[in-house]
Amino acid sequence: MPATVTKRRSGKSATFKVKVAPDMISKSSITDFYRNSQAEYPAGIEKEVGHFNIFEIEKLFDKKTGSRIMPYSRRSYYKVSLLKGRSRAEYADKVVDIREGALLFATPKIPYHWIPEDGNQTGMFFIFTEDFLSRNKVGVIVDELPIFRPGALPIFELTEDERTELEYIFRKMQKELASDYVYKYDLLRNLILEVIHFGQKLQPMSVLDPVHSASERISSLFVELLERQFPIESPEQRLKLRAAKDYADRLAVHVNHLNKVLKEVTGQTTTDIISKRIVQEAKILLKQTDWSVSEIAYTLGFDDPAHFSNFFKKQASFSPVAFRS
Repeated sequence: MPATVTKRRSGKSATFKVKVAPDMISKSSITDFYRNSQAEYPAGIEKEVGHFNIFEIEKLFDKKTGSRIMPYSRRSYYKVSLLKGRSRAEYADKVVDIREGALLFATPKIPYHWIPEDGNQTGMFFIFTEDFLSRNKVGVIVDELPIFRPGALPIFELTEDERTELEYIFRKMQKELASDYVYKYDLLRNLILEVIHFGQKLQPMSVLDPVHSASERISSLFVELLERQFPIESPEQRLKLRAAKDYADRLAVHVNHLNKVLKEVTGQTTTDIISKRIVQEAKILLKQTDWSVSEIAYTLGFDDPAHFSNFFKKQASFSPVAFRS
């Protein structure tokens, strides 16, 4: 049985079932998206730097078969969806049940899967590449935006008023993309940012508050260093920062100081945080790839597969082989 955890926002709560999806890890490109969805590639978009397009979900969703258009994968593009209808969204090892509708953000760094659970799926989504919304265009770096920070779960239930406001923006995007306006891509970039800022206002204030204290700053940088190593995408990839001292050296602090800071801010030791994140990735790799336990052990920084197996069993209460089966 998957575990559950409740996440609260502005007096609202949503229950998340924690599990690992059984699909294989893959990486989907813009070309794969158009081939799999049979969507029409926008005329003239290749003349611009980067890529943008917007779609109506019901036009890509097969109501007769209930088929899902897109497989679980890491995508090479960003996707923002305005969903209406009962469905399920899987982010890495978390599953979110969407009862009526939601605003969902997806980043190339985190694999996800959207699974419709009935035939009444409506809404819209748009996709864009990082170079479409690049620094030299609108003055932002996408991955530095709070909505795409490592560790975030950027999916939000919406009120009817919030959904109506967002639908107006999405429809405006659709209208502008189809227009002959010379500067329509500049306008579309601004509309993307408007949706992103809308979503960021829905996040808990603790996520958006600037870091004030030195301890919080070190803790924030530590988490950023940790998350930057993931996801693991091939058996040849290997964690560069494995031990607490590795992180302390990168942050130019003594390992004892780093441990004290993290204990103060998070209630956990440096080793505990690293171990939990490695186990999380190990579970994903065990369920979503056919890599051997030895290959997974290597990618996660273990030279001895037996050491990895003992570590995993201690953290997860199952051996890697038992967990996979």
